[in-house]
Amino acid sequence: MEERELLFGFNEVEGIGWKTIDKIRRAGLLSEKAFSCSSEDWEKVGLSEKVSIQLASIYTLEWIANRRLLMEESAVNMVTIFDADYPHLLKETAQPPWILYYRGRLDLLSTPSVAMVGTRVPTAYGRKVGEILTKELSEAGLTVVSGLARGIDSVCHEAALRSGGGTIAVVATGLDRVYPPENKELERLISRDGLVLTEYPLGTKSHPGLFPQRNRIIAGLTYGTVVVEADSKSGSLITADAALEAGRDVFAVPGPITSPKSRGALDLIKQGAKLVTGALDILEEYTSFLPTNLSKTGESGPSKQVADDLLIEKKLTNEELHLYHILHQGPFILDDLLVRTGWDFGHLHSVLLSLIIKKAVAQLPGAIYKVI
Repeated sequence: MEERELLFGFNEVEGIGWKTIDKIRRAGLLSEKAFSCSSEDWEKVGLSEKVSIQLASIYTLEWIANRRLLMEESAVNMVTIFDADYPHLLKETAQPPWILYYRGRLDLLSTPSVAMVGTRVPTAYGRKVGEILTKELSEAGLTVVSGLARGIDSVCHEAALRSGGGTIAVVATGLDRVYPPENKELERLISRDGLVLTEYPLGTKSHPGLFPQRNRIIAGLTYGTVVVEADSKSGSLITADAALEAGRDVFAVPGPITSPKSRGALDLIKQGAKLVTGALDILEEYTSFLPTNLSKTGESGPSKQVADDLLIEKKLTNEELHLYHILHQGPFILDDLLVRTGWDFGHLHSVLLSLIIKKAVAQLPGAIYKVI
């Protein structure tokens, strides 16, 4: 039997994790010799009495065949660490998953990608920033990776799908379960147009201890992690830590210093994370990996438009950038902009005039404003 199938069998046994499989592999028992091992043999390898008894009683060719059949019936595939299409970035991390179970487009694992993470209860600002950044990163050719959680994760997955970009959802359950339950339809869409993956076998239920392990995969698959909005205890900070441990980039979006949802991201910036005020702050780190080099001129098509937009953003103040992003949803008449910004007329008119001078916004007849 192939080594990958034996590995699959061990990974399917409840109670066996990464370190246990590593012990089995180091003992030379990732082979057919495992079928004849007694519980005493397994204990000599360093396995617990409970796991040793379980392995001696259930680890058989029939057990492996039945688990594979269950996968096929559930339309779930797998890629193991021994396979050529296992993601090379993830293999470079300290504890790469032995197996990734998946539904969807495995080819997305070989595309340049960034992680987009944040709070499960975002503000309107956080949601809007997540949407804008994801759209622009997707259009520039980056795959967006997140965890299918409530809040920022869901916002970024949805924005990537709307933009026609690639998105990968890394989950902390078996693929026969969806957590949170309200994301069942989103999970279905990602399985169809993107990729959903996990290191956990079918039947694995959601458990708080599994999410930090899931976060290391999100960080390990990507060149960098972008924290969009996070409080000081957000799980997205675990993903940022995992990115640092893997030698990857960490980016953080600043928010109002009065907002608790900004504290985690602001702390990351204090610690050296790259401050993000637009997608170009991220894209300029990865120009060599992108389908179109943003520094080139004379290009046509969507990549050129994205590059132009990002270069404009670099020239804007924070207030101009805020209004510029609002106008991306327009055109809007002046009254609408007064409501959306909450500014007084004089201040709004001043910012609009500055955007017009910088050739970012145009005024149409009837006091209608739109992005150029």
